[in-house]
Amino acid sequence: MSSDSVKLYSAIYVALLLAAILNFVLFEVELFGFTYWEAFAGTMLLSVIKTVLIVAYFQHLRWENPSLTYLMGLALALTMLLMAAAAYSIS
Repeated sequence: MSSDSVKLYSAIYVALLLAAILNFVLFEVELFGFTYWEAFAGTMLLSVIKTVLIVAYFQHLRWENPSLTYLMGLALALTMLLMAAAAYSIS
């Protein structure tokens, strides 16, 4: 592993760690008085950012053929659709 990739992965790791700390400080510690839905939206936004970083760099999709990335996106969309259908059938 080259020195550049170690630096890149270390920077991504630090960014993920900072996002987790930011999530805790902003939405778990009641210093700023966010409403429930503001905290929920902020948590979801930070979760999406962390997920994109993990998928792009640690699962190497950033350097893959775009068709594989589209295939992964399609799989995610179909999974979400299946979960929505299951939730609808339960209620």
